Amino acid sequence: MRFIAKLFSTAGLALFLAVSAQAETITPKEAAYYAGDSATVAGVVSQVSTSNGGTTFINFDGRYPNHKFYAVLFRKNAGEFSGIHSLEGRTVAITGTIELYKGKPQIILRSPSQIDILK
Repeated sequence: MRFIAKLFSTAGLALFLAVSAQAETITPKEAAYYAGDSATVAGVVSQVSTSNGGTTFINFDGRYPNHKFYAVLFRKNAGEFSGIHSLEGRTVAITGTIELYKGKPQIILRSPSQIDILK
């Protein structure tokens, strides 16, 4: 009997952890409230720009500096991504850990699997 109770407790804990590990989908305006959490931010890309240093910024809900959220792609990972500038004007979901940088929420892109084109 004790074995069965232990088995159900372990299975329940595993199920809880699996469900809580899934990323929640939020809007760009909500992203700042989820700093430190893994989430999926979905919205329309307002602007895609690349700096002279090779860093690419994907801005949501407004153009820089009025955007609400952005995804950042550093030059060292850029070779893994193709057609990143074609995201402008499209509805896109970005998944990852939300961080605040200079007061703005961001997700750092490391893999193309973090981007899902919705429309």
